Amino acid sequence: MRAVWYEETGPAADVLTYGEMATPVAGPGEVRIRLEASGVNPADVGRRGGSYRAKEFSRVIPNSDGAGFIDQTGDGATRFKIGDRVWLFNGQRNGRAFGTAAEHIALAEHLVTPLPDNLSFAEGATLGIPAMTAWCSLFADGPIVGKTVLVTGGAGAVGHYAVQLAKWGGAQVIATVSSAMKGEQARQAGADLVVNYRDEDVVAKAMAFTGGRGVDQLVDVDFGGNIATTLKLMAMNSTIAVYATNGNRTPTVPMRELMEKCITLRSLVLFALPPALLAAAQADISKWLAAGPRIHNVAAQFALSETAQAHVAVEKGDKLGTVVVDCAR
Repeated sequence: MRAVWYEETGPAADVLTYGEMATPVAGPGEVRIRLEASGVNPADVGRRGGSYRAKEFSRVIPNSDGAGFIDQTGDGATRFKIGDRVWLFNGQRNGRAFGTAAEHIALAEHLVTPLPDNLSFAEGATLGIPAMTAWCSLFADGPIVGKTVLVTGGAGAVGHYAVQLAKWGGAQVIATVSSAMKGEQARQAGADLVVNYRDEDVVAKAMAFTGGRGVDQLVDVDFGGNIATTLKLMAMNSTIAVYATNGNRTPTVPMRELMEKCITLRSLVLFALPPALLAAAQADISKWLAAGPRIHNVAAQFALSETAQAHVAVEKGDKLGTVVVDCAR
């Protein structure tokens, strides 16, 4: 099969190789997917660049999300049949070296979810880690109907799904953004209030929107960078769900202030969450997709041979949505 891989971490153009590798075979409990699209996440780029941790394997096929169709099932794999359209997450995680920047991937069937016929494979590749992270940030502690949720970075890959899922879950939604264009994206996703944090007072706007009570739940893209602001707008007995903290990777946690408001701090990274929670997320996302039209932002598309360019596009940090690699070309 055609694939892209790296054997040392470093700049994309220097370490990513495009060529031929052996096609994987589905093992017990696994399915093999003929990949049509691969989603590139910031974590994929960070792992390849060497900023996350030491390289785990002698050769890595990057990217953890994707979409395609089942073309082989292993012993004991019964959830899917040949030809089923699917999306997947955590392809290159949890002891697996070979991700989705390839024509095929073999992985455990519990990481695979049916892809509705009305979604393209490129749209399916935007689900994966962004949609799963958004759902777990919102619903890991129970229903959110009637609550007020604030989503920081409401136009980002995770944030845009978080706004849509929160509205579907019955919450009122505040989204923070950094530009007018991103604000329009958040409004299209259903945000009830959009605040441009560069030139508006987030705390004043959020407190006015909630009648001075504060927000019940925060889905946060940058805990360390935002905590001085967000702590001021949290309600009593609220929850902060943290899925990234790149603005300050080693923040000082103001524990006494969290305690005085009885704020629950939920930190999460998708590959370490309990299997039962991930299964609930997959099932609920399928219900959400079936319940009406959704917005799936494909920021840019590249051929498989252009995976290095796709990684650079993510590193630039100005994308709206998910950068997708077309594995079939």
